[in-house]
Amino acid sequence: MSDMISADLVDLDLSADTKEAAARALAARMVARGRVTDLEGFLADVAAREAQMPTGLDGGIGIPHCRSAHVTEPTLAFGRSATGIDFGAPDGPADLVFLIAAPAGADDAHLTILSSLARKLMDDEFTAALRAADSAGTAAALIRGDEPPAGEEAGPASVPGATEDTAVAPAAASAGATAGSTGETAAASAAEPGTSTEPGTSTGTGAPAEPGVPVAPGGPATDTAAPGSGEPRPFRIVAVTSCPTGIAHTYMAAESLENAGREAGVEVVVETQGSAGFTRLDPAVIAAADGVILAHDVPVRDKDRFAGKPTVDVGVKAGINRPAELIAEVREKAARGEVSAPAHAPAGTPVERAGDATEGYGTKLRTWLMSGVSYMVPFVAAGGLLIALGFAIGGWQVDKAPSVMDHFVWTQTDSWGALLFQIGGVAFKFLVPVLAGYIAYGMADRPGLVPGFVGGAIALDAGAGFLGGLAAGLIAGGVVLAIQRVRIPAVLRGIMPVVVIPLLSSAVTGFLMLVVIGKPIASAQKGLTDWLSGLTGTNAVLLGALLGLMMCFDLGGPVNKVAYAFATAGIAVTDPSDSAMQIMAAVMAAGMVPPLAMALATTVRGRLFTPAERENGKAAWVLGASFISEGAIPFAAADPLRVIPSAMAGGALTGALSMAFGATLRAPHGGVFVVPLIGSPLLYLVAIAAGVCVTTALVVLLKGMRGQVSESGTAGPAAHPAGAREDTGQPVAA
Repeated sequence: MSDMISADLVDLDLSADTKEAAARALAARMVARGRVTDLEGFLADVAAREAQMPTGLDGGIGIPHCRSAHVTEPTLAFGRSATGIDFGAPDGPADLVFLIAAPAGADDAHLTILSSLARKLMDDEFTAALRAADSAGTAAALIRGDEPPAGEEAGPASVPGATEDTAVAPAAASAGATAGSTGETAAASAAEPGTSTEPGTSTGTGAPAEPGVPVAPGGPATDTAAPGSGEPRPFRIVAVTSCPTGIAHTYMAAESLENAGREAGVEVVVETQGSAGFTRLDPAVIAAADGVILAHDVPVRDKDRFAGKPTVDVGVKAGINRPAELIAEVREKAARGEVSAPAHAPAGTPVERAGDATEGYGTKLRTWLMSGVSYMVPFVAAGGLLIALGFAIGGWQVDKAPSVMDHFVWTQTDSWGALLFQIGGVAFKFLVPVLAGYIAYGMADRPGLVPGFVGGAIALDAGAGFLGGLAAGLIAGGVVLAIQRVRIPAVLRGIMPVVVIPLLSSAVTGFLMLVVIGKPIASAQKGLTDWLSGLTGTNAVLLGALLGLMMCFDLGGPVNKVAYAFATAGIAVTDPSDSAMQIMAAVMAAGMVPPLAMALATTVRGRLFTPAERENGKAAWVLGASFISEGAIPFAAADPLRVIPSAMAGGALTGALSMAFGATLRAPHGGVFVVPLIGSPLLYLVAIAAGVCVTTALVVLLKGMRGQVSESGTAGPAAHPAGAREDTGQPVAA
């Protein structure tokens, strides 16, 4: 720790008034010491970390921190502000600011020291000593855990910084050491409560430790406070803490939970999943625990270990700011017998591990298919927009242009149009392989990627198209799962994922696609294409109305996604038919109706909506114009019986009119921002406006029958007193 902070990295009169200025002032000291090579690049990394989650903590502490390639060695700078700086803490500005800089590849020992500092920040005596320090050298010594420089006094609160038990520096000696146990008995312990016992694990109990007595390996506290005492054992909690960077919040939350546990007489054992790695809690400790607290902002690793126990699942800052509440909450859940879902046998696939045990194969099948579609859509969007721009710039004959590798004139718009068109065409060639590859990935994880992509490429060559990609992905995933269920000798397990599974699964998938089902699926794909191309008149209008109903039924849910996937499948070729582009236009138009209608309704009849809904209505203008149907979800969730039928009526009308007008769309997304690329753009906007007006009128009519809404959200004919303000300005997250 002695080389991480020195007096010239301390500013006891930090004059910055914003967190950005504070970070810049402290970072400049690091640059002067040669610890940071690029000031602006480092500050950009700090800002990116700050954007993930504010780094202000209760008690007047700010801990901006990050890993950065511009940091040469782990470094800490400290600033003390007389006026306070807002770092987003609930209790106000921070007067103690610690800028923590870690290299992108910092070693575990250094990170352990930084994490030890993070723990000390939860010690009121330590922070009081820093506030009382009268020189930079004294403050640096306190942080390092050294004696203050000769002739300097840290004030009455300086003891914690100088004692061996609480100093940060001794933590370096324990980095990477194994202490043999994550639990402790109430009668004996190798360390004082709350200190680290293994890298990544720590304990805190309500009983004091007896120094010098070895810890028995393994489990938690015994069932009695001491042999023969007859007292019941304390309530036991296991916890996991983690944050995106894994340097500060992870360890501060652990310390906070341990301290709160000691105060409440509860035994708390914490697994810190931080940058310095982590040691999994002993299974015996977990088995003996009465409850679980998960305080995390990144996924908890091996979360299934805690299944079947009373669990509180919160963000990492909750573990820092309100640990006593979390402990009380998990105890209440335990008293009620409320537990998380029990663990099940490993499913072997990402989807099955993430799904509910009650889900049938129909639900899983839809999830697998949507996995492939979700990865395919960006290729559709990029390729479709590029092709549409190519037509807009180069004209409708741009698809006949020679390759730009052979002929490209910088000053001709036709050449630029051909360039965009041909790039879009290349992007489209990935659609079917990506669809198949990620369907297989959803079923069988990474081993499914190779056979999935191979099968998708074969489907593309065979002309089986979108349907062939669906089949290839399902076949590839199924083949991999079948291979994984075969018992393999231990000597071959090392080469299974690299050689055996890709080889066998690709061969089987390729055989089935080339010899067995490729041609039949290609015929089915051609039949579907011909049917879409032949849609005219009433049939086309009815299809548009049906797709409009589906788009507005669940606003981004499974039914909405089915309609959208159907539309994108039609244009996911280099030369889609007019009917396929009309379907895409109808689907996008209908999907824009619900949020735009809710925005209009909150504007023309604001008294029918709560203040929160009126705020959501403002955001819904932008979301609707961008073809984000989910912008209407807050309204549908609050009043589904009035909002959803109204949205479906407007969506059906818009879909039908779009098909009747013959509007076409080559891009799968973009909302009003791609109107210049739409065929018959004015009539297309008329179709959207008609649906929005119908939905707005129905919502206003149905809500008007219910009555006005008061500021508190209650309905009634006289909810607003005369002259009452309609908008409270209450902020609502969009």
